[in-house]
Amino acid sequence: MPYPPPETQHLDNILPSEPLLLMGAGPVPISHAVARANGVVINHLGETMDAVISNVKTMGRYAFQTDSEIIIGVSGPASAAMEMAITNLLWPGRSILALSMGTFSGRMAEMAEGVGADVTVIESAGIQPVRVEEVREAFAKKQFDVITMAQGETSCGVEMKCLPEVARIAKEHGALVVVDAVCTLTTMPMQMDEWGVDVAIAGGQKGLSSIPGVSLIAFSQDAWKAIESRKVRQPHWCLDALRAQTFWGSQQYHYTAPVPGILALHEALRQICEETLPARFERHRVSSIALQAGIETMGLKLFVPIKDRLNSVVAINTPEATESANIRKVMSKRFNVEVSGAFGLDILRIGQMGEQCRSHNLFKVLYALGMSCRQQGVDLDVSLGMAELERNLVIDPENLVD
Repeated sequence: MPYPPPETQHLDNILPSEPLLLMGAGPVPISHAVARANGVVINHLGETMDAVISNVKTMGRYAFQTDSEIIIGVSGPASAAMEMAITNLLWPGRSILALSMGTFSGRMAEMAEGVGADVTVIESAGIQPVRVEEVREAFAKKQFDVITMAQGETSCGVEMKCLPEVARIAKEHGALVVVDAVCTLTTMPMQMDEWGVDVAIAGGQKGLSSIPGVSLIAFSQDAWKAIESRKVRQPHWCLDALRAQTFWGSQQYHYTAPVPGILALHEALRQICEETLPARFERHRVSSIALQAGIETMGLKLFVPIKDRLNSVVAINTPEATESANIRKVMSKRFNVEVSGAFGLDILRIGQMGEQCRSHNLFKVLYALGMSCRQQGVDLDVSLGMAELERNLVIDPENLVD
């Protein structure tokens, strides 16, 4: 007897009647143009797709601020793009210096161990990035082929503001520089060529404000030469950068590309180019600073000191006598707003990426956060926080209105 068909449930009965406002550390809300593009399927090897790929690469160069022709879309999350970088540049006999500020910057060290590379990790001391002096000392003691770091550590809200200087030191010692720019690309300056970054990684669902599951990676000429000269067999097939470049470089078959996701990425990048990077950076900066001011004025404490604070993911200390999960549950159930917890840290995280940085989203998330904390017995002045948020939104209103 064949297995009987299971009882099915219509998606409308699973999804909430009012969609949650995604104000966590990713994925983030997407625009109507991105959502519409994500609903289209075309031939992955046709002329239309050729034009789409060409445009994605051109716009990607603008986003990364690079002249490199090696811009590759990855069919997978940003972690898959990280894995493409690591597994193509490292193998037994190669060495890596991994700068770890948290979960995601530390993940690249784990990947490097998996391919048999010689791994040295510098862990940041407390709530701060790895310092320039630590990197300089490491290079004085040992030669490394690759150095990895996150421009912004999503898991705890720390920014590595010394990235350009660290990259310069690494290049002086002949190391390739790999940067996780998942939550920072197009939310703040990222000068790939000027800073000497060899591989930059972006996920669709965060800074670019596209869908999850399709990522973008850019390689410098130095990184590409290292990949082309590799003598050790590549352990991956889908993540083999040379194979991937047959599609992204000359539109030849590698595997069936995630067409709707690439179309969505195309529209997200087009909107970034239309807005321009300087205007986008300013929108993100003002939006995040205003939100931070509202949070602190309301009576909550931010997790990261201002000198190392990441604006694109704002980390907040969970008030005493309550729990992050309880606050998030009230925000979700009562106010239809979703923010993030963290990985082993008792904090809340609010994203400030792409479509999250709109005035109506700021007021809604701050009100939901404050009222949910008050329901948990936390003494806050929500009205004062809302007024401070409004006072700090001094950018051209059109840039913060959808």
